[in-house]
Amino acid sequence: MKTLVQDAQAPLRSLYRATPALAMVTDHARACGADPSDPFHSRVEPMVGCGVVVPVGVHRAVGGLHDAPTPGDMLCAALAACQDSAVRMVANRLGIEIVSLEVRVTAQVDVRGALGMDPEVPVGFQSMACDIDLQLKEGTPPKLREVLESASQRCCVVQQTLHHPPPVMTRFVATGTVRADNPLGTA
Repeated sequence: MKTLVQDAQAPLRSLYRATPALAMVTDHARACGADPSDPFHSRVEPMVGCGVVVPVGVHRAVGGLHDAPTPGDMLCAALAACQDSAVRMVANRLGIEIVSLEVRVTAQVDVRGALGMDPEVPVGFQSMACDIDLQLKEGTPPKLREVLESASQRCCVVQQTLHHPPPVMTRFVATGTVRADNPLGTA
């Protein structure tokens, strides 16, 4: 019996086998702060055109008010959301029934790096932990649980990106050069 995920993915898998270039997708987000003079607040549209705008603040550890999720919180949220969906999708493909699932992500950073206080302290998180509280239907074979755990980690795009970071290119563009058909402002 096919599962919801198998039904949704079957035509995509066929398409990508036939035309691998179609498997390359581009995700995007944009920061769109309302007041450029406010150093402590901005907004992020996590999917351009989706209509969802998330307020973003600055952590109190670097002088902010910490009255909204920080970029670090957003990174933790991205990992939690991706790992959650990977577990759910893999479980569905394997025919495993999830009773409960909660993903908690924590990350530690020495903010002296971000404050430029010590060149020996890296800018960025020094460690992250992803704790998955997962309860499966009673009677699920332990071997199947192992497969689920391994495959869901392997299939989590955000986790794999953090393990194997791609090059990131930052460009500053002059005002007015970001085109509507090119939401990231890249050439």
